[in-house]
Amino acid sequence: MDKQTRHILEILEEDARTAPEEIANLTGMTVDDVTKNIEQLEKNGIIRKYKTIIDWELAGEEYVHAIIELKVTLERKLGYKAIAERLYKFPEVRSVRLLSGGHDISLTVRGNSMKEVAFFVAEKIATLDQVQGTTTHFVLKTYKEDGVILHEPEHIKRLQISP
Repeated sequence: MDKQTRHILEILEEDARTAPEEIANLTGMTVDDVTKNIEQLEKNGIIRKYKTIIDWELAGEEYVHAIIELKVTLERKLGYKAIAERLYKFPEVRSVRLLSGGHDISLTVRGNSMKEVAFFVAEKIATLDQVQGTTTHFVLKTYKEDGVILHEPEHIKRLQISP
């Protein structure tokens, strides 16, 4: 991958709404070249999707997120890909990652309540033949998501003490 293409990707990763004109200005390319480059990156599947990061708590919607760690047994000749494909088809599952260490797969799951997430894990995930065990961690607060700080730090103002 050439430096200009990498630069375009870095710009879009930081802000997917960056206009081709601004990208051209930042990279020294023409707007037409930037547009063609982005179209090719989309066509090749390098750019998979444009995403908006929403602070749902600030919007007044409170979802429950959980990180589910799975210990799995592999089906003969299928490897981790087969179980991963089965897991990512559930609409509640936001991400699926292969891990090193004590667990094999990590899921990030979203639901409307802790009970809903718990039932999803118990009824849909733990019952899969390949799943040997699960560990559920409920997310209590998200401070940063995909590189974006969701809650600006509060500045503590000290009261002046006068004699």
